[in-house]
Amino acid sequence: MAKDPLDEYFDSVSARVHSSPRRLAKVVRAAYPIGVPALIMKSSTDRFGEAAGYSFHLGTPDEYLRRIASWLLTNAGGEQKALLKLVSRLWKRHGREDVALAALLIANLDHKRLGSDPWGLLASNISRKEPAEALLLTIEEVLRAGRPLPSDETLLAWFRGRTIDGHLSLLVLHAATVRGERVSSDVAQAVQAVSVPPGDSLLGRIKARLVAG
Repeated sequence: MAKDPLDEYFDSVSARVHSSPRRLAKVVRAAYPIGVPALIMKSSTDRFGEAAGYSFHLGTPDEYLRRIASWLLTNAGGEQKALLKLVSRLWKRHGREDVALAALLIANLDHKRLGSDPWGLLASNISRKEPAEALLLTIEEVLRAGRPLPSDETLLAWFRGRTIDGHLSLLVLHAATVRGERVSSDVAQAVQAVSVPPGDSLLGRIKARLVAG
């Protein structure tokens, strides 16, 4: 039986790369298209112009990205500091696959051992402008991993920060309320003051729904 191409590629990678965030970033970039059906790749290439906000969009399926994340986490062993730095490299490079892989790592790193937290890690890496899809993708992944929501103090600090941080708060609250979570009065007040794009934007609709309660 032929060996799985992605497994074969991982077997060829030196164990030494797991201590180098720079080399890991190159390894995972090479892994994204491995084993991905050509038609998926071609379709994604045709839609490149629609991937606003991403530096590339290859069309790597979610199951492949989860396998890549599993390989990274498994081979890091008890030392995940390189993966913490890899998250920053992936988010800065900002391919669609990079963001999705960063989301998986943010959600599943051993934050207790690292002295970090998933929400702080996300907030510290986002730029002044981000696709809402990128933020929602990460938020959903963190919640899917069973992580607690940010505290009210954190949400309020985001609302007082950059515009993008306020948008991050809106999207977290959207995901939380969809799951039946309640919003405190202080946070609800802060929602009303956040600036969103004019017109019928996703953020505008989310804000209107949150304000309406």
